[in-house]
Formats: sequence, C-alpha cells, structure tokens
Amino acid sequence: MDVLETISRRDHRQFFLIAGPCAVESKDLCFEVAETVKKLADEREIPYVFKASFKKANRSKDDSFTGVGDEYGMEVLGAVRSHFGIPVTTDIHESYQADIAARYADVLQIPAFLCRQTDLLKAAGNTGKVVSIKKGQFISPEGMQFAVDKVKNTGNDRVWLIERGTTFGYQDLVVDYRSIPVMRGFDVPVVMDCTHALQQPNQSSGVTGGNPAMIGTIAKAAIAVGADGLFIETHPNPAVALSDGANMLRLDLLEPLLDQLVRIRSAIID
Repeated sequence: MDVLETISRRDHRQFFLIAGPCAVESKDLCFEVAETVKKLADEREIPYVFKASFKKANRSKDDSFTGVGDEYGMEVLGAVRSHFGIPVTTDIHESYQADIAARYADVLQIPAFLCRQTDLLKAAGNTGKVVSIKKGQFISPEGMQFAVDKVKNTGNDRVWLIERGTTFGYQDLVVDYRSIPVMRGFDVPVVMDCTHALQQPNQSSGVTGGNPAMIGTIAKAAIAVGADGLFIETHPNPAVALSDGANMLRLDLLEPLLDQLVRIRSAIID
C-alpha cells in the first residue's frame, strides 16, 4: 500500500501512527477502533496502520487470554484491511507463522522478547512484507543494527524499529530517548511504543500492570526528539479488555492527544 512506501521513504511531513487494540477480541471491536482512528488520522493527514495481535503467545499466566483462534483472528485482520483500505500489522512468534500471517497483514511485527531470533527474523524478511522489530528490553539501541541486518540480508530492506523501553528493576521500564536518534542512524523508520513502554510487568498477581496516564508524556517526548512514528494501543474500554488493558489508551482520549502531537511535529520540522 502507498502509505507503507511513504513511511519507508520517511518523506512525509507528519509522523505515522500504529494503533489498535492489543489483541483481536472480536470483529466488532476491531472495526470500531479502526473506523474511529482512521477518521482521526485522515483528518490530520497522519499515515495510519491498524494493529491487533491475532495471538498473544507471551502471557504471564497459563490461563491468560491468548486469542480467539489463529484463523479467525487473521481473518478479522484481513477484513479490517479490505473494508477500510488500510495496512494492518500483527505479531508473529514462530517462523512458520510468517507466511501465514503475510496473507492477511502488511507489516509483520517481531515481539521484543524475540528480536534476536534469527530464524524468525529471516522468515519474516523472506515474505517481502515490512518487518517491524521491537527493541528488546535487554538490548542496547546499538545492538539492534544486527537485527536490521538479519532482515536486510534476505534481500528485504523494508524494516522498522520500535523502541519500547528498557528493563529497570523487576517491575518497571524506563525510556532512554537517546535510542531514537541512534536507531534512526540505521536508515530505518523508528517508532515509539507509547503503551508497552509503560507496562509494569512481573506483578505478584500474574497480571501485568501499567501507567496509561503517562502515555501522552511518552508520545510527546518521542515526537520532540524525532521519532518517525508512534505505536499506541487503544480500546473503547480498557477496563474490560482481554489483554493489556492496564496500559492501553482509552479510545476517546486519542483525538486531543493527536492534536497536541501534530502541533509538536509541526514545530520541530518548520
């Protein structure tokens, strides 16, 4: 899709947005979020990529929600893509999923914990799709050059990097904003994950916490230091979300935040 080429060339005056619910909970939810965010993005000329995971494979507890079924989840992503005419992205966790997910998604996302998995990166690269790699919480920004190289060595130079914070103790993350210009130096678009950077993992309850009140702070700082895009998980009612509700932005709060971000972006490029 043209929007992906625009993003990869990094020649758009506006930042781009990856947004949607953490996981595919239902077709109705995905359509509601996609319709709302697309309207907001179109009005502000923000290139938009819809995000939802067809499967959540790295949950804290054995009985945590992992998905509504792989095939149905991917079919929902395909329906969003065709109905709204927007690119979609989803996680893949194992090499065999790359070719399957590529039938429905335009961007294959590599989870942070798996960003060094050579076979997974190469399988994603071989699809020819955009490969969006989350920086592991345990890796320096400089170390992500090798992840980029693994994909590019397949002949696919369509790579994005996502900053999502660094482990700080056992139950918190911290964002080092120096990571953004460092990784932009690899000549790839760099995205700030404004929601997962605020996760509070490893809680004694087995349910990951979060601090969504700080999403705006993370997002505004990222735009100010030159991030190409923002990743914001959003849900009409995060309190009832089946996955990562503790760190998602309530959908009705997205519009005023985007207005602030557009003004910041304008100020730094004019």
